[in-house]
Amino acid sequence: IGQMNHSSVVVLFSLSGFNATTSYTVALFSLTLLCYCLILLVNVALILTIIFHQNLHEPMYFIVCNLCINALYGTTGFYPKFMYDLLSGAYVITYAGCFLQIYVVYSYAMVDYSVLALMAYDRYVAICRPLTYHSVMTRQRTVALVCLCWMVPLWCELLVVGLTSVLKLCGSHIDKLYCENWSVVKLSCGSTKVNDVVGLIVIAFYLVHVLYIGWSYVQLVKSALSSKEGRGKFIQTCVPHLMCLFNVSTALLFDLMYSRYGSTSVPQGLRNFMAVQFLIIPPVVNPVIYGLILTKIRRRMMLLCTLIYQRFKLKGIV
Repeated sequence: IGQMNHSSVVVLFSLSGFNATTSYTVALFSLTLLCYCLILLVNVALILTIIFHQNLHEPMYFIVCNLCINALYGTTGFYPKFMYDLLSGAYVITYAGCFLQIYVVYSYAMVDYSVLALMAYDRYVAICRPLTYHSVMTRQRTVALVCLCWMVPLWCELLVVGLTSVLKLCGSHIDKLYCENWSVVKLSCGSTKVNDVVGLIVIAFYLVHVLYIGWSYVQLVKSALSSKEGRGKFIQTCVPHLMCLFNVSTALLFDLMYSRYGSTSVPQGLRNFMAVQFLIIPPVVNPVIYGLILTKIRRRMMLLCTLIYQRFKLKGIV
């Protein structure tokens, strides 16, 4: 369906990943709608809980709030278009729409890692240097660090998308359910060395984030083992962070390996699932983990749910 002239100007990209969905479109649409509504519900509930309760206005909860905001940002780049495609049966995306989707979806992944790295730093200071915590993690510094967590990934992805957008393309067929940068790069007629190098630098940059988180947790475990209070803090606030990191890393590893080294012998349905894991599991699981494990958030969310239920009961809705 992609349209090109002699200058290799692509007007539309075709998304062939949908070929494996034609036999169960209605069921998939219903599940996708349910999943997206769940993502909106759990993330918005956690954001509002943190915003409206004064005793949650601490650095760690502010960082958790940004993790949820990022989940809403990233999933908006995938779910509405995906559901529209399922209903329309067109399975195409415009050139501009493709690059916008690449930018939103992959900047979301980068921001996730940046926020998780900041969370690791916050926990490191809280557990390993508790006496200096409030002087180090001031409100101004926390806001500045969170802004960096957003600005650096947004600029990185702008560079990646900018380099891809100047390539001359000799094809318009993307073997996925959504637009992905490496899939577009592989359609290029000419050299992609610059894209390859920049892509590897960006991957290495975020691999450093993972290594830093690993280093910080080695220090956290050492500190936690030395005192009962440290062990309590570690279990209460660090275990959910590690679970979130595992969710994001596993899902992104599947997508990265599939994008660069995926085999066509793997069934399309399995490839589709591998490619969208990081847009399904972390946005649902992360706020649930923090809502259930962090005592302050759990209590406030239960109170909020009780108040909403009582209000509906007074109005005779339930």
